[in-house]
Amino acid sequence: MEKISVLGMGYVGLPTACMLANSGFKVSGVDIDKDIINKLNFGKIHIEEPELEKIFLKAFKNKKLKVSLELGKSDVFIIAVPTPLNHRNKADLSYVINAVNKITDKIEKGNLVILESTSPPGTTRNIVGKIITSSTGFLAGKDYYLAFCPERVLPGKIIYELKNNDRIVGGVDRKSAEITRDIYKTFVKGRIFLTNLETSEFVKLAENTYRDINIAFANEISLICGDYGIDVWEVIKYANMHPRVNILNPGPGVGGHCIAVDPWFILENTGRKDTLIEKSRNINNNMPFIISKRAEEIVRGYKKPKVTIFGFSYKENVGDVRESPAVVINNKLTKKGIKVSIYDPLVINTRYNLSGLEDSVDGSDLILLFSGHSVFKEIDLALVSDLMRNRNIFDTRNFFDKTTVERLGFNYYNI
Repeated sequence: MEKISVLGMGYVGLPTACMLANSGFKVSGVDIDKDIINKLNFGKIHIEEPELEKIFLKAFKNKKLKVSLELGKSDVFIIAVPTPLNHRNKADLSYVINAVNKITDKIEKGNLVILESTSPPGTTRNIVGKIITSSTGFLAGKDYYLAFCPERVLPGKIIYELKNNDRIVGGVDRKSAEITRDIYKTFVKGRIFLTNLETSEFVKLAENTYRDINIAFANEISLICGDYGIDVWEVIKYANMHPRVNILNPGPGVGGHCIAVDPWFILENTGRKDTLIEKSRNINNNMPFIISKRAEEIVRGYKKPKVTIFGFSYKENVGDVRESPAVVINNKLTKKGIKVSIYDPLVINTRYNLSGLEDSVDGSDLILLFSGHSVFKEIDLALVSDLMRNRNIFDTRNFFDKTTVERLGFNYYNI
């Protein structure tokens, strides 16, 4: 196994391709986006991620990594393409299916196919495997090897976590899992555990669904605390002093490609109704609507109100806006006739208009802190207050110190 093709040059595919290339494999990175391939071929990356540019340039300059729109023959094919939700909260597997169809033209006996894209249980066996068998006659585990190896990384720490996190490998048979493990252990320092296909698919979904449910619990108690006039942040602080309690923080909604999506994948093929998982999803999905309504109430009565959103990415200290609830908040406020400006120095690629700090707060009636980026700690709030028309801060992350903010003349609101 010397030649590896990675299909999908996104947040997972590109770093994985670089890791493998720098481990000695001849790697071909494939993507359907011409702009991405052209940029990579000019030695430029399209993703903001610490350390990624460094390892990409090393692999690219050593000619261990080549990128192309076309897929060639290979020993190993790794599928790392998006699996978004469709409008019915079902997995859109069209990218996976397209990738597998490309592989069927190139696969030979003895090759290995690995799915990394997060998918509903059964996808690797019943979609990837069946497409290959129907197109080539090859049987998984007999004529070629088939495995699922989910990524378990956090944006902003992808390179570190690719190296150090434990991995789960599911194989259609033991040999498929072992060959896959031997490839990944060339750069993975963490432990690698072997299991079957469906278990490995479910493990990835269970991890993110657990977090989604915990966040939903925090969000629900924040709303109930509001009914009682109790500070939810103080409640959580004291509750977490119990040795068996670990409540996460409430927030303005859940974003990113994983936590906001994976719970639906668990439910997709079960037919179960009225589940805790679905209720948790609905609670978290509703939070940006609650936040936007609260912001609207704060600026009600102001003539031609303006709201400034601090942080547009789905979480702190990353520039990733995928599934960001800030988009929902922006759209809801705009539809209400409220002018919205956005300040986020970490976000680069977005179709929404971003402003500099001073322009974003000039004449504003409310700062809505959405993402708690560390760089926001350096903001001179005294200068900001001088530029604003009305001094209001709605802190959805408990980010600012309330006493300091109020001392500067701001009205302070939080969840």
